[in-house]
Amino acid sequence: MGNDSQKVVLITGASSGIGKATAKLLSKNGYRVYGTSRKDIKSDFFEMVQMDVTDDTSVSNAIDYIVKKEGKIDILINNAGVGVAGPIEDTYIDEVRHQFEINFIGVVKTCQKVLPVMREKGGGLIINIASMAGQIGLPFQGFYSASKFAVEGFSEALRLEVMQFGVDIVIVEPGDIATPFTSNRWIIHRHRKKEKTPYLNSFRKTIEIIEKDEESGLPAEVVAKKILKIIRSKHRRFRYMPGSLSQRIVFILKRFLPYKLYSNILISHYKVPKFSKKNKENRYITSFKLSI
Repeated sequence: MGNDSQKVVLITGASSGIGKATAKLLSKNGYRVYGTSRKDIKSDFFEMVQMDVTDDTSVSNAIDYIVKKEGKIDILINNAGVGVAGPIEDTYIDEVRHQFEINFIGVVKTCQKVLPVMREKGGGLIINIASMAGQIGLPFQGFYSASKFAVEGFSEALRLEVMQFGVDIVIVEPGDIATPFTSNRWIIHRHRKKEKTPYLNSFRKTIEIIEKDEESGLPAEVVAKKILKIIRSKHRRFRYMPGSLSQRIVFILKRFLPYKLYSNILISHYKVPKFSKKNKENRYITSFKLSI
């Protein structure tokens, strides 16, 4: 793929968090970086291109612009993503679609548009930013987990299809990372002040734990450094998991522990209530006042 200074990198969702940190680091290391954002913003470190991954025309126009200017795209980093949090039963289908349009369909669109460019040039690298939640179904983030599970399966299949053309596919699964993702998460009940739900008390406890975990997580630069290392590696693995040691251990335990025991670990950490006769009696006669 040539020298670092000759490599052209496209990073989606580069206005903040992991995307921005990665774009800055790669730019400082001699890569020609193009970041994307739905909003028309500027950067002092790399060129920003307006692109909405939910819009076919926007995706095509942005990628065509880069290819016309550079003649190639060596590396695609699919980082754009959003989070929708709430009970599965209470989540509107439009919210589910929005989650998948950005986190999964957006990845498909950019890959389909960039792959012909990479094949023509004899190879390339696509890094899809998934999540540890793409391996573990998290309570009250079911559709976020599902969208990242989809990225995992898609990437596994894509890798087998495109390796014949010299295109490498890598998945990066960050654990808890301190980024604006936490404050930007779509909490469904915060947008429905008049709704009542029997899940509210347990949901509120769980989301507080999730947000605390993320806010005390590793800085985005940790993931950026891992991505730089992946790009420079001559012998890449398919899957990387930058995160705290405790989170990586929990992930490993899933492979070896009986599911009941493993799920009890999640239940304990996220304070998810188990079934009891008392819960059954109270769940349907109590109206919870929405206060989150």
